[in-house]
Amino acid sequence: MMLQQLIDQAWEDRTKLQESATTDAIRDVIEQLEKGKLRVAEPVGDGKWHVNQWVKKAVLMYFPIQKMETIKVGPFEFHDKMALKQNYEQLGVRVVPHAIARYGAFVAKGVIMMPSYINIGAYVDEGTMVDTWATVGSCAQVGKNVHLSGGVGLGGVLEPVQASPVIVEDGAFIGSRCILVEGCHIGKEAVIGANVCITGSSKIIDVTQPEPVIYNGYVPPRSVVIPGSYTKNFPAGDYQVPCALIIGQRKESTDLKTSLNEALRDNSVAV
Repeated sequence: MMLQQLIDQAWEDRTKLQESATTDAIRDVIEQLEKGKLRVAEPVGDGKWHVNQWVKKAVLMYFPIQKMETIKVGPFEFHDKMALKQNYEQLGVRVVPHAIARYGAFVAKGVIMMPSYINIGAYVDEGTMVDTWATVGSCAQVGKNVHLSGGVGLGGVLEPVQASPVIVEDGAFIGSRCILVEGCHIGKEAVIGANVCITGSSKIIDVTQPEPVIYNGYVPPRSVVIPGSYTKNFPAGDYQVPCALIIGQRKESTDLKTSLNEALRDNSVAV
């Protein structure tokens, strides 16, 4: 509780960033994020999540108390305020060149990082594959045994502090070049087709029943989702607006590590 109080006080009065007690508290929070002892957001049951706003505040205030420095890795040179994550062998994480994770991101045992990027405050749980050129933005929460396919972009959410980060729950399969941003929430074992773009306010339309069911920014567990569009009226006329379509459910018989193509074929979608 004392740690949270110090962070909240500094958030309201930035002069406290000059005090060692405050800077020590901020660095303590980042170290705990690094080790997975604290999370920016955490599940609280029934598919709901709680955002720890004070932790996000600490991440935001970490930047101004850090100094720029040159980081050299062999022939490569970086100039930044953040250290890079280290000790992957001890952590049990496979890291393929040129994968990068920033200090303050938690990467659990069994994660595979192809050439990819994981930002500060992110949480990536056991057995997840972060495939080539995928990015996990600041504070994004990724569950166990998730597959983030090539080029997937999980947006970072730092401000406003009350905003929910991107959440991808256990066992989800995110297809190539998907963009998930602004606090969208992907339920357990959902399969998201290639090129789907979902924000926290996007329409996700379940078209499997006689009448459509609309969700905003939330994909229910085990849903199979593809890109879609709907007609919206503007002063200049009617135009097609992007959305996502739920076209079926992942079958119980489907292995958790099924390919995207198999899941889509199960629901009679050409691939």
